[in-house]
Amino acid sequence: MSAQDLYRQKLVSAAEALSHLRDGDTIVVPTGVGEPPELLGALSEQRRRFQDVKVCQILPVRKFGYFDPETSAHVRHLAYFYGAASRAGGQAGWIDFIPSYFSEMPQLIERGLMAADVVFAIASPMDAHGYFSLSLGADYTMAAIARARVVVLEVNPNVPFAFGNCHVHISQLAAVVESEAPLTEVGLPKIGPVQEAIGKYVADMIEDGSTLQIGYGGIPDAVVMQLTAKRDLGVHTEMIGDGILSLVEAGVVTNARKNYLPGKMVATFALGSQKLYRMLDRNPGLEIHPVDFTNDPYLAGQNDKLVAINATLQIDLLGQCGSESLGPVPYSGTGGQVDFVRAANRSRGGKAFIVLPSTAKDDSISRIVPTLSPGTHQTTGKNDINYVVSEYGVAQLRGKSAKQRAAEMIAIAHPDFRGELREAARRLHLL
Repeated sequence: MSAQDLYRQKLVSAAEALSHLRDGDTIVVPTGVGEPPELLGALSEQRRRFQDVKVCQILPVRKFGYFDPETSAHVRHLAYFYGAASRAGGQAGWIDFIPSYFSEMPQLIERGLMAADVVFAIASPMDAHGYFSLSLGADYTMAAIARARVVVLEVNPNVPFAFGNCHVHISQLAAVVESEAPLTEVGLPKIGPVQEAIGKYVADMIEDGSTLQIGYGGIPDAVVMQLTAKRDLGVHTEMIGDGILSLVEAGVVTNARKNYLPGKMVATFALGSQKLYRMLDRNPGLEIHPVDFTNDPYLAGQNDKLVAINATLQIDLLGQCGSESLGPVPYSGTGGQVDFVRAANRSRGGKAFIVLPSTAKDDSISRIVPTLSPGTHQTTGKNDINYVVSEYGVAQLRGKSAKQRAAEMIAIAHPDFRGELREAARRLHLL
């Protein structure tokens, strides 16, 4: 039977595709805009007919109907990483989460440590050979497809066909659903003077020929804005967004001096504008791969001058980062921060930056603290930390003693808090 015949045979409505679901199933959905709105919308409408169905995902961008505490016994979200749609439920306790390094999620699925009974994902139209592209999120989804009982793709002509290890054949599918809805766009965060100041410190330390990993947020994008005078930058990242697109358009990103996959940008998911999504389509200079490839510290670290830029919420005087919770209250997740800090540490000439404003709540709280707040979920640890950057400067902690670290961290804290930080450091025998 031809690929086209198989496609026609498997084409159903979103509501009909739900017939493949069983009570107790775990549905795996790609990161961000890789989520399939028709399928998840139909699931929301019919959620009361199911029992104990879990929808697992990093960073949902739409708040579907099953984000509802009243029906969580029927269908509920299970977070790999909290976003705006899921954060309130996680903080209220009716949404649970699974802590893990982003790079290890495919392995956890392959070994059966994380369930993957069903995959729902958005995909490009099928090519002449019967393949679809999961260009917006290969992440952990490719591993889930290999293990799942049921795979359903929502095919949308607005989804680009990207190269890389992100392709699924029609023979692997239980059903196909069609949609023509515009893809969700996620704009760049707002950038203020604090973000600009931090961005300048980081940008000044990025050399020509560096390879970039840039996380999402105002400060990483503030760095990107100040890189337009650099030359021959490369990209090996988890997320490709509009900040990187702007560097490509400026001719700054050439990938010519990368050691690993030279000439290619590498990412595991895309999050941005329609213009960004169009750039992914059959672009020979870009590949989308699963996250155990993109975020593997050994592979990424083969690029010389790998620069990793990620944000944190709070950091202590030893350099321990609380990047995913406010005390014990969950806020985001581990993601790929540690993966790329370790990758940059392995890289010859690599630099791992953790960035943060020095204060929060209108300068009433210092984000640089003697010890992390009780219950904080530690992300990057003291043995991995490299550069820490606030609007007051740069602290380089790698290879430094505890007392040296405390002095460096106090020097980049807000001036209003340096006195009490020194007193606390003395009590901790760090000064």
